[in-house]
Amino acid sequence: MALVALRRSAADKWRTALSDTDPSPQSPPTNPVVVIPARMASTRLPGKPLADIAGEPMIVHCWRRAMEAEVGLVIVACAEAEIADAIESVGGTAVLTAADLPSGSDRAAAALATIDPDGAYDSVVNLQGDLPTLDPVSIRAAFTALGTPGVDIATLACPITEESERNNPNVVKAVIALQPGATCGRALYFSRATVPSGEGDHYHHIGLYAFRRAALTRFVALPVSGLEQRERLEQLRALEAGMRIDAALVDTVPLGVDTPADLERARAILG
Repeated sequence: MALVALRRSAADKWRTALSDTDPSPQSPPTNPVVVIPARMASTRLPGKPLADIAGEPMIVHCWRRAMEAEVGLVIVACAEAEIADAIESVGGTAVLTAADLPSGSDRAAAALATIDPDGAYDSVVNLQGDLPTLDPVSIRAAFTALGTPGVDIATLACPITEESERNNPNVVKAVIALQPGATCGRALYFSRATVPSGEGDHYHHIGLYAFRRAALTRFVALPVSGLEQRERLEQLRALEAGMRIDAALVDTVPLGVDTPADLERARAILG
């Protein structure tokens, strides 16, 4: 498919280009799109979107997982043309965005403003480009959770079973208000600390997000918040602004490829 090029001069336009035509927060979204932001710059694993896994670039594996979920159109929002070339070579859709956008959420919003300026897509699943082993069922779970009335953003969490994860600051914990027997609940906070205190379950947050279209528009326009800076977790910006995030429970935490050791693990799984 044709590459959609986004000029740097358009980077300031995308916040206003996104339309608020999505349904009321009380109505389930019906026309979703999956966006996978990707960039070559990485401190611990430079060029990782194109890292070879079983004969294909990692970003292609992520695109395949998204396609297998059958949620909707899948777009890869690229900071560099070589990523777009890899996706187009397997028949995917790529959107070239400005390289200096500050986050994956900003890159997803920029790509949408280019490919869908009239706001036909009413919801967005923002999928990280370094989760090549992600279960497609998890993608569908996040989108399904977005259908709950009043939910702005949906995400995923998995019960922590390894004791070492509870006190590991690299494992983000989600504090979720769960009713007995429920598999989805309102996320009240996210932290690198071991929260909540006391006896009971802890939940490993998985950084995959489904947004209502208007919620993504609002989120990327918000200034960085105090708690976001303190915890280094961008989802706290949404909570501080009064936005509602629900978290759906899944059975496994996908392998995030951030280091050469992670890449070797992914190769062992998918090879």
